[in-house]
Formats: sequence, C-alpha cells, structure tokens
Amino acid sequence: MSTTTTTSVPARRPSLWRRLPVVHQLSQSVGIQRGMLVAGLILTGIFLLTALFAPLIAPYGFAQLRDDNGTFGAQNPPSAEHVLGTTVGGYDVLSRVIWGAQTGLGVIVLALLLSIFAGVALGLVSGYFGGWLDRILVVICDAIYAFPTLLLAIVMSIAISGGQSSLWGGIFAAAVSITVVFIPQYFRVIRAETVRIKAEAYVESAKVVGTGNVRIMSRHVLRNATRTLPLIVTLNASEAILTLAGLGFLGFGIEPTSASEWGIDLNKALADVSSGIWWTSIPPGLAIVLTVLGVTLVGESLNDLADPRLRGRRAVGATSGTVAGTSVVPGGTLTAGPGGLAGLENEGLS
Repeated sequence: MSTTTTTSVPARRPSLWRRLPVVHQLSQSVGIQRGMLVAGLILTGIFLLTALFAPLIAPYGFAQLRDDNGTFGAQNPPSAEHVLGTTVGGYDVLSRVIWGAQTGLGVIVLALLLSIFAGVALGLVSGYFGGWLDRILVVICDAIYAFPTLLLAIVMSIAISGGQSSLWGGIFAAAVSITVVFIPQYFRVIRAETVRIKAEAYVESAKVVGTGNVRIMSRHVLRNATRTLPLIVTLNASEAILTLAGLGFLGFGIEPTSASEWGIDLNKALADVSSGIWWTSIPPGLAIVLTVLGVTLVGESLNDLADPRLRGRRAVGATSGTVAGTSVVPGGTLTAGPGGLAGLENEGLS
C-alpha cells in the first residue's frame, strides 16, 4: 500500500489589527450575532462621540435661557432656532439631550472605576486568604446584594448629597451610589475565580519556592481572575445609565441649572405629556433607550462570543474539508497535530 507524503502548513498568526479586542470579536461573530454587535457598537459609538464633543455639537449651553434675540420661551414647538423645541423651564431640548450624554458618561466612568477597584481588591483578598475575613465580607456583600438596586442608590444619594447637588457633587454622589450597588457583583466574580485559581499547580509551585502572597496575588491570581471583567463592565454600564436616570426621575439627581441629566428632564416633562407636548419628553427618553440598548447589545454579544457553547459557528467553507476557525472542540480550535487535518485523514487511510 502506497504511502502519501503530506507537508504540514504552519498556522498563520493573525495580524495585530485582527487581534484587537473589538475586531477579534467581530471576526468571530456571524449572522444575527454580528448584526447585533455592529448595531451595539454604532449606538455606543454615537453616545461616546456625543459625550466627548458635546461642547462643539450642542447649539446652546445646558442652562442657557436666552441668546441675542432674547429669551427662548417655554414649551415652544420645534423650529429652525430650536430643532427639538424648548422645555417647560425654557431650555433648548436638543442641547439638554447632548449635554446629558456627557453627564452620563462621567457618572458611568467614575462609578465603574470605583466599583472595580473596591470589588476586585476585596474579592482577591477574601478568596485568597479565606477564614473569618472571607465569611464577614461574603455576608456583607450578600446583604447589600439583597437590597433593591434603585432603593439602595436613593438611600446612598440622600446620605451623600441630600438628594440635590452641583455638577461634580452630583456626579460623585450618583457614582458612589451606583458603586455600592456594583461592588458585590465584582466581589463575587473575583472571589470565585480566586478560590479556583489558588488551587492550581502553578500557584502551589510559587508557594513552594518561597514567593510571597502579595506577589502571587498580583502576578498569578489577579491576571487570571480578571479575564471576565470586560464583559461585566459593559453590562454594568447600561445598568448605571438606568440607575442614574432613575435617580433623576425621582428627584434625587443633579439640579437642572448645574448640569443636564436625562432623568431630571423626564421628570420635568411629566405634566407636558397629558397636554400633547411631546418634544420635551420623547428626546431624553429616546436617548436613554438607545444608549442602554447599544451598551447592552455590546455586552451580550461579547458574553456570547466568550462562551464556546454560545458562540456562533462559522459555516463550512466553500472548499470541501475546510473547518471553521471558531469550531468548538475540547482544548480549542482543532489543529489535528503536526500533520493537520490531512494528517488525520491519511492516517485513517493507511
């Protein structure tokens, strides 16, 4: 029986561009999953660009009531001067919506940074050392987690700022309120990963050679325990927007004269809805919906792509025998040893 000589072709390493986080996920996604991810990235990108360039995009200031032609007037319908009309307080609706994106982004960034720092540190220490400290932290975080999210945020907002404050005071109060809600989530994830990782062989080997606990936690445990954080961050960002809007809608947000915030604008527009004045409530409400939808789509898509069981598989290539790069097999993508797939086929024939 004749033997067939096969030449193994080394796998080509993807370019740096294709290994970037978002680009890598886009290359993995297919069909509806890719459409959802692209739609989420577009909506999130619009939110970020609007927030970053608000001073250049907004036609007026967030608390501006007049221009060279005089006062704007209250509840004026959309016109050439005011594309989305004016609010009951006499502010330009379009400008309030644009400036509101900047306020929302500031709260999201500050809240996520504070919650990640506190949650990761507590989870790492609790999971690594265990003992009585672990039991106390678990009980405290479970107690906080049992409270309704918005109710806990309201209590913290009142305790910090009395419910009303200036721009930076309001952003800080809202961020801290959201931080208290998010800390138990990061604590749970990091603690569970730390408990699992500290039992691995390489951690035990590091202890045997005399490596200190601080170095083990920072060099070995922390790096592997935080791999899922980007997924949680994207999902928590949308929750932070809703929590901020809820605080403002209930009257515990930032003063309208200090900053623009979508929840406060919706609260002020409640009486306008029954009068047929739609332009004061629909724009801020639509901004909340689209922003939350965009961030949620990104987070859910990344979560699906990170789980091999949920990841969309590529269809078999046009050439017979081509296996997708995202095929899910134990241990990762099928490589079939030094001979590749052809080596397996030839071995079966010999």
